[in-house]
Amino acid sequence: MEDNAFVQLGVSLLLGLLVGMQRERTDSVIAGIRTFTLITAFGTVCAWLAAQHGGWIIAAGLLALAALLLIANLARIKAGDIDPGLTTEIAALLLFGVGACVVVGQMPVAVALGGVIALLLHFKKPLHEFVKGIGDTDIKAIMQFVLVALVIMPVLPDRDYGPYGVLNPFKIWLMVALMVGISLAGYVAFKMFGAKAGTLLGGLLGGLVSSTATTASYARRSTKTPGSANLAALVIMIASTTVFVRVLVEVVTVAPGNFIQIGPPLAAMLAACCVIVAVAFRFTRDRSAELPAQENPAELKSALIFGALYAVVILAVAAAKDHFGSSGLYTVAVLSGLTDMDAITLSTAQLVNSGTLDASTGWRVILVASLSNLIFKAGIVAALGDGGLLRRISILFGGALLSGIAILLLWPG
Repeated sequence: MEDNAFVQLGVSLLLGLLVGMQRERTDSVIAGIRTFTLITAFGTVCAWLAAQHGGWIIAAGLLALAALLLIANLARIKAGDIDPGLTTEIAALLLFGVGACVVVGQMPVAVALGGVIALLLHFKKPLHEFVKGIGDTDIKAIMQFVLVALVIMPVLPDRDYGPYGVLNPFKIWLMVALMVGISLAGYVAFKMFGAKAGTLLGGLLGGLVSSTATTASYARRSTKTPGSANLAALVIMIASTTVFVRVLVEVVTVAPGNFIQIGPPLAAMLAACCVIVAVAFRFTRDRSAELPAQENPAELKSALIFGALYAVVILAVAAAKDHFGSSGLYTVAVLSGLTDMDAITLSTAQLVNSGTLDASTGWRVILVASLSNLIFKAGIVAALGDGGLLRRISILFGGALLSGIAILLLWPG
């Protein structure tokens, strides 16, 4: 027990030192490295006493700290030092709570919270610049994601409905929130970097938001801007390669216990596409790409459409497996991959995670869908782009398709 107490006190002191060091560097008048260290230690001691004499001691300690902060601020105001900021004061109150949580809560959570507090204090300028750089449309996108993930999802029933027991409203919307979250991350990055992004970053962000939309945009551009076929082909290939990063993130999120079986062949496909990108990059002289406009991926209408698509796909996959075996699964994968990779990836990963589908079949279904998606985007280039772009995309996508087929045929298991 004594050893545990020393560990708790040590963690508390270190967290106080961490935040106090940051405040000391900003010339905080209220509290610095010593004061913050004492605050966390105070919280820990109050929690120890509360275990013996009742929780009121923690409340009394918090009130005492708040009173001291109030007295310090009144003294500053009297001396003519008027600073409307409350960051240091709030941080002090939080650090008292962190010191108490080390004892009465979960220590990993307390440590994580202390680290987050230190980071928020340290990255003040970048955070303020980020907020200044986003507009009303971007705030709307973030609020719509909050609606999708934190308002709608908690009220949905977590029960299985329909044939095959695969239609769970809560889990379906959870997949919607995951897909929207990944796309929103790319959208926010796009709004931050905008036209300053180069070819590599442009393709990467395009793949995170929508590789299909990126393909269509650059295909149209190739007909309006003569000589841009090499650049357009490179950006489209980078966006299509990023799809596999997205796929791996979705798989590890939905089926973490099966990632060791599903992930390696998909990672091999990602590596093959990266090699193709590297070769294409080597032979592209003009590498200055201006990002095309991207739509807000958190629109409720888009989320509802994806949720319906995901429900249809997961039901189709379950039905195909039940009635037709693997051949039926691959048919669904081909058809689904023509329009969207997220739905088939998430539905397959969820079925693998639940034990309904074996992992070796799961990754093959996802890979077949990805190859179908490449063919679909080649069709977009053929319909919207010029002949030069189509020739280059045929070579790049052809290499990716051959790599995927080789993995399907040669990968063990």
